Amino acid sequence: MIRVLPIFLLFTSFFLHSQSSTKELIDSLNAIDDHEKKVNLCRIIATQLQSTDWNRAIKYIELAESEAKKTVKPAETLAGIYTTAGDLYYSKDVLDVALQYYLKSYDIYKEKNNVQEIANTENNLAIVYAKSNNQEKALKFFSHVYKYQKAKKDSAKLVKILNNIGTIYLDKNADSSLHYYQKAHLITTKLKDNTLAVYIYTNLARTYTLKKNQKNTKFYFEKAFSLLDSITDNSLKSFVYESFSEYNLKDRRFENSIENAKKALGYNKEKAFGFSSMRLNKILYEAYLGKEDYKNAVHYFQKYNQISDSIDIEQKAVNLERIRLEQDYKVRSQIRSLVEEKTRFKYYVVGLILVVGILTLILLLIRYRNRNIKNQLEKEKLKAKQQELKQSLEAKNMVLIGKAMSEIHRTDNINEILTDLKKIKLQTANKEMQNAIDIVLKRLEKDLNTDIWKEFEISFEQVHKSFFDKLAVDYPSLTPKDRRLCALLYLDLTTKEICQITGQSYKSIESARARLRKKFDLTNEKVNLSTYLTTLKHNES
Repeated sequence: MIRVLPIFLLFTSFFLHSQSSTKELIDSLNAIDDHEKKVNLCRIIATQLQSTDWNRAIKYIELAESEAKKTVKPAETLAGIYTTAGDLYYSKDVLDVALQYYLKSYDIYKEKNNVQEIANTENNLAIVYAKSNNQEKALKFFSHVYKYQKAKKDSAKLVKILNNIGTIYLDKNADSSLHYYQKAHLITTKLKDNTLAVYIYTNLARTYTLKKNQKNTKFYFEKAFSLLDSITDNSLKSFVYESFSEYNLKDRRFENSIENAKKALGYNKEKAFGFSSMRLNKILYEAYLGKEDYKNAVHYFQKYNQISDSIDIEQKAVNLERIRLEQDYKVRSQIRSLVEEKTRFKYYVVGLILVVGILTLILLLIRYRNRNIKNQLEKEKLKAKQQELKQSLEAKNMVLIGKAMSEIHRTDNINEILTDLKKIKLQTANKEMQNAIDIVLKRLEKDLNTDIWKEFEISFEQVHKSFFDKLAVDYPSLTPKDRRLCALLYLDLTTKEICQITGQSYKSIESARARLRKKFDLTNEKVNLSTYLTTLKHNES
């Protein structure tokens, strides 16, 4: 997919000093009296600070907002600030907040009938909705942008938009996807842009693969490869070879699939632990498995598993960061509304001060109002902190569950491979082949985790300190299996979910729960086990 990033605004040449440091820009800000120029400079500074100092970046956005109110056209100036704020939150993948800012700017531009900026903002909205899997709204805004670019006769942008629309349909409706890719193809034939052409040819080949039209699939892959030598973008080359490798794998041409997957990995060295590398290692694993080359199949399966685990950990960290930024945005919004309310109150007080007869009453009102605002701010901060702690605990619990399920799944996969390899060993008469299989078996058995639950208990104890100690003191008769069930119930998992994790039957888990209730002396009590265990944890001394 040709990625269309949010369109950043072009500022006046007065401020575009690409070599200027952020410190120099901040220093120059203090020397400027023009409010509009201050706004533009604040937006540049915020953009430069987004990766290094997020809190300061947001403060400069807030400063830009306050300066915008003093400009000749405050509404349109604010719209530009909202676009920049949307870009900042989009860069952090906080899509909900980015969407709010883009919608604010979109409403202003529609009110002012600024056609160009409406199109720019609709492009941003389309991308956010596409990333949020809201296909209907993404297509709606891409269609608007397409009509605008068609009127402007910007062929390159038209190709990108059509490609994006085609890609949205790719896994849902191959015919619709093909329709948009073909429209893009008609435009690329008139352009001298090999990069766009390679993307479109490759996507056409992928679509014809889904439609099982080998003739057209081969034709468009050949067209893509014919232009590949003129391309310098390694990620694009990797995309083409990966697509071709996947096509060969589906057609059971395993040697060709392996060859092209390795070429794609070669162009993907800078992103060795990305999604593309994970997909390529999976393709290699499946291709070698199809060739019955089990040694290489195991090698690439392990690499795939390693990258998958790495991406899971990274994704969890990103999710926690996104939650923190969303909560930070909510708190800032609440504080801002309180500050604005306080400001309005001050103006009201200034008016009342003119009435000398009620001066004492005004002073009392100010003190009372300020005390309320302070208390409310403290309550909001406490509420935000409690919410953050709750979300952090929930995230840690999900990591615990995910780790247990991932380990069980990995162990099951390795056990299946071990069983298959042992069958193959029994069926082959070649001594060298048997020895090679023995070596692979030993490596897999060494990698097999034989005590998953012990690791789970250690990880659980790190998150929920002293839980097992409390159980041991209050209920010393509990077995290790009882303790495990208590841990899973404490995480508020249902019987069905516990069955999936432990591999036991529904009836076995229900029986185990009944035995636990008896040991906790809850047989005749209408108390949920999960609730009881949570109460037990909270009652620790």
